[in-house]
Amino acid sequence: MRSLTTLFATLLLTLIISTPATSASKADVVMLDSQMVGDQQIFLNGIALREKFVFDVYVAGLYLLEKSSDPAEILQRDEPRMMLMHFLRDVEAKKIIDAWYEGLEANVENVTPELKAKFDQLAAMMTDIKENQSMGFIYNPVTGTDIMVADQPKGAILGKDFADAILATWIGPKPGPGKSFKQEILGLE
Repeated sequence: MRSLTTLFATLLLTLIISTPATSASKADVVMLDSQMVGDQQIFLNGIALREKFVFDVYVAGLYLLEKSSDPAEILQRDEPRMMLMHFLRDVEAKKIIDAWYEGLEANVENVTPELKAKFDQLAAMMTDIKENQSMGFIYNPVTGTDIMVADQPKGAILGKDFADAILATWIGPKPGPGKSFKQEILGLE
């Protein structure tokens, strides 16, 4: 747990560094061009702004071992990756949970009872997110997906099936945050 806490502390620093040498920014949120997962360096694939109606909700960055704009290729790979979100407004846990389940149904063809149980496990980890707090999903093929909610490490969920399903909610055929968000996170805009 100590290494998980250290990793999440590093991620939080990523979001508050004001002038890093190599970074990308959107809506005044800065994300480094690369991060470390275990002993592997992963790279910022894209940065996107999640908007709902006229409100900015969060800025997200997708980190991959090798950059790609092909969702199927990204999901096929069994290698480290990270999705990091910095919230620009308060969001209730229930809204986040509802979005996960909607994204699962809309973007995963075969939702098995085991996969649904993993999303139930994720839902149990959710708390309300306040403005300027972060959420992160760090997949390592060896250890599963480490989850951070409201700047706090919450644990890990095992299995590539879960890692793929949660990422598909952003890059699948019907991404919850919308097609423009998907294009941005895939580095196409």
